[in-house]
Amino acid sequence: MALLNFKRPAPPPQTANPAVEAFLQGYSIEVIPRTAEKVEDFRTLLPEGTRVYIAHIEGTPIDDMVATAARLVGDGYRVMPHFPARIIRDRATLADWIARYQGEAGVTQALLLAGGPATPAGDFDSSMQLMETGLFDKAGFTHLHVAGHPEGNRDIDPGGGDAMVMQALRWKQDFAARSDADMAIATQFAFEADPIIAWADRLAAEGIRLPIHIGIAGPARLQTLIGFAIACGVGPSLDVLQKRARDVTKLLLPFEPTEIITRLATHKAANPDFNIESVHFFPLGGIKKSAQWAIDNGGASTRPAQT
Repeated sequence: MALLNFKRPAPPPQTANPAVEAFLQGYSIEVIPRTAEKVEDFRTLLPEGTRVYIAHIEGTPIDDMVATAARLVGDGYRVMPHFPARIIRDRATLADWIARYQGEAGVTQALLLAGGPATPAGDFDSSMQLMETGLFDKAGFTHLHVAGHPEGNRDIDPGGGDAMVMQALRWKQDFAARSDADMAIATQFAFEADPIIAWADRLAAEGIRLPIHIGIAGPARLQTLIGFAIACGVGPSLDVLQKRARDVTKLLLPFEPTEIITRLATHKAANPDFNIESVHFFPLGGIKKSAQWAIDNGGASTRPAQT
């Protein structure tokens, strides 16, 4: 009797963790003009409607920033360029940037932050000073995001405390109440969930209810992440990377954000009032890797009433 030739059935496709899938809805990602030039077609990487931040590194010409914004808007993305206060010389320069982004690229969203340089190039030292000009409201910007630092910001509180940071966030929340723009906090990346949860809970206890878009480093080589973490002043959660680096079995493997996002997503599912609204990816290992990780884990870039 002939033997039947049975084939082993293919394993079922991996199902995304429902909590992670829900947590990733509406995620955003960041680019800089230099790396954007290397991407032939963003539409093969990111779903239409994804919010894309454009980081403005000191020395980048505004022409390059506006051209990148126009390209991304043309491809169907919601573009949010950085406005680093300390590299903007004066009110006239700020007004020109706003007008160019709006007129040449159709941008009506901005991330306002102090910026990297310790010494301001001109009249502005903080995101609050940018907001106080009234230029964004006058131009009809619909979304203004401000920076947050779950592990502290020594530029604002050199002693390691957070009194001045909290005071600044209260001011920004008050500004949100009198602005026509929707506001949110976009944070620096971290590598451990517990400090993020504690920080978000602290903000809620202080009455700060601006939605939080939590910064997460996308997949990258461990050495790359450690370098960025040190350069950006990431605090306690740097220990997570250093501990991993001491494990020779993991040293050469790419770091992925699965553990931290799963922990945050699980906490969010169990605590619906937990005030993290979205995930913002820093593609430190390349935008393709971050975009693919989001897709593989059920992420979508749009959702109803996206903010």
